[in-house]
Amino acid sequence: MASLTAVKCKTITQRGRHGDGGGLYLYVGPSGSKSWVLRIVIDGKRRDIGLGAFPLVTLAKAREKALDLRRQVADGRNPRLERNKPSIPTFREAAGKVHEVNLARWKSEKYGENWLKGLELYAFPTLGDLPVDRIDRLEVVGVLSPIWTTKPETARRVRQRMRTVFTWAMALGFLDTNPAGESVSGALPPMPRSKGHYRALPFVDVPGAVQMVDESQASVSAKLCLRFVVLTACRSGEARGATWPEVNWDQNLWIIPGERMKTGQEHRVPLSESAVETLRQAWELRDDSGFVFPSPMGGRSLSDMTLTKILRSTGLADRATVHGFRSSFRDWASECTSAPWAVMELSLAHTVGSDVERAYARSDLLDQRRELMDDWAEFLAV
Repeated sequence: MASLTAVKCKTITQRGRHGDGGGLYLYVGPSGSKSWVLRIVIDGKRRDIGLGAFPLVTLAKAREKALDLRRQVADGRNPRLERNKPSIPTFREAAGKVHEVNLARWKSEKYGENWLKGLELYAFPTLGDLPVDRIDRLEVVGVLSPIWTTKPETARRVRQRMRTVFTWAMALGFLDTNPAGESVSGALPPMPRSKGHYRALPFVDVPGAVQMVDESQASVSAKLCLRFVVLTACRSGEARGATWPEVNWDQNLWIIPGERMKTGQEHRVPLSESAVETLRQAWELRDDSGFVFPSPMGGRSLSDMTLTKILRSTGLADRATVHGFRSSFRDWASECTSAPWAVMELSLAHTVGSDVERAYARSDLLDQRRELMDDWAEFLAV
């Protein structure tokens, strides 16, 4: 039975421990200061746990704290360890820590700067302020469901990043399971199948690949052509067949006539400064053929295997095709920019919208595409 009262706690002056029952003591120190101590057995060993100073912690409060700790021990928990555990971060805070930890190892500074964008757009509005241990699979599914089939590439990356954040939280003991792991797959419909089967580099590896191409032993014309393909995200045949009359130097435009396009429609390609500089270097190679990137054999365009041979000679062919650089660009645009879907698709010269929608859409969004291609060139830094 409890033996202390609020009045007695105030009047006690004798040094030592004064029991209240259940292992709770009021300890009076040599200087007369008073504090609460709970003596309790944890994992077979007797432990003393401080509960705070009196009178800041009242008798009633000390009893409440002692009861809570005894309940924790009865449940098999170790309150001493839990007291030393850092506070549970919110999902936003955890994502910030993961970003900070990985920033130094990311090859591209711009990629690092944009890593949080997908989470900011899709995950933070729902999960940002929730402690990571309060987030369950249903909430993760709620984030992914609206974009899972409409924006599959974005959804895949958002899920991957959420999984990375939760893996970090698990490593620090905040979680036991990953709510963005494989268990959520059953609640999500199949993603649309990709029509392409071209090998493509992760976009973070593209700047290094371009540097490898520049340092290869291929002809100057072939190296410039492949660099131009990457910078403009065009098809190989469009670049190899480019002629000087198609280049508008005043407006930094490359205008590909409809007969050379897969869609049969004229396509305007905005040229970044890096792309223009590539053309300036190619200008020094011009011959009577009129091709921007003439064959070293003279009088004709580069063959369709020339660019592939560069990938083979640099060891990139096992990981990428020339056409695959278009996929790398598209992945980068989806993950690292806020460009509208139509801008990304038109940058690849893809058909956007139905026949009726295209009839009313008079703009090819050139200015927005120019901004996107400038950012791509900055990311590549070539």
